[in-house]
Amino acid sequence: MIRVCLCFFFSILSFTLNAQDLLDQLKEPDGKPEPVGSIFKGTRIINGQSVETRGQGNLDVLISHRFGRLNSGAYNLFGLDDSNVRLGLEYAFTDRISMGFGRNSLNKVYDSYLKYRFLDQKKNGFPLTLAWVFDFSVNSLKRPELPMNFQRRLSFVNQLLIARKLSPTVSLQLMPSVLHRNLVPTEDVPNTLWLLGVGGRVMVSKRVGITGEYYYSSQDQLEGQNSLGLGVEIDTGGHIFQLHFTNTAAMTPSAFLPPVQGDFFDGDIHFGFNVFRSFQTGKSQKKK
Repeated sequence: MIRVCLCFFFSILSFTLNAQDLLDQLKEPDGKPEPVGSIFKGTRIINGQSVETRGQGNLDVLISHRFGRLNSGAYNLFGLDDSNVRLGLEYAFTDRISMGFGRNSLNKVYDSYLKYRFLDQKKNGFPLTLAWVFDFSVNSLKRPELPMNFQRRLSFVNQLLIARKLSPTVSLQLMPSVLHRNLVPTEDVPNTLWLLGVGGRVMVSKRVGITGEYYYSSQDQLEGQNSLGLGVEIDTGGHIFQLHFTNTAAMTPSAFLPPVQGDFFDGDIHFGFNVFRSFQTGKSQKKK
């Protein structure tokens, strides 16, 4: 599956590079290559991070909800009676480096991340945008049945984000990921998992896009399904709204990356949303 995803991505990349190079030679004047902007609207695709970072001094308030499963029935209002909430803050120290912190009601998890976008896709230049994300989380849920200490509550995720804007309306991203959990459900489950994610966005208008995200792991020891999500992204100017249907209620990588989620095609679907509100606390040099 990983080989198929990689071959598909780089086949599309090769085709679009050849086509775009010819067009750019006709349309673009000679000079320094310009960065390609707005590969994605938000810093998230659905659950996972996108390559996007905010301009220096930008503070994002992020409110995320995931409701219960749609197949829980009318008595549970198809999942709307249940709600998991994450409240987060994200701050851009530079146009390339940002950091975030959040608290999740599900398992009472505190999480923090650091993102560094170190290469940009450019017209007539480098064909990809690359970013690195390190995520750190602490599960503070009381576990009286286990002798819990601080070390056992820790999880770590490293991701390389590889994205390309294939056209003005289509963006694609690959997310090779490594997850390490100090505490796992059983002895048969490995502490470290290697995964490959793929995500994308198709713009249907200037401010509305269709998004998708999938993470694959070949670990046979884990029962359940891989994380899958589909959504709609709406940019209103001051806010970005992301509406999702996904098979996971979790909103931190250490929880939604492992293939232990519900069956999306059997109705184990959680409706949810992310709402971003941006505040500019300093002068940004980032080009839009």
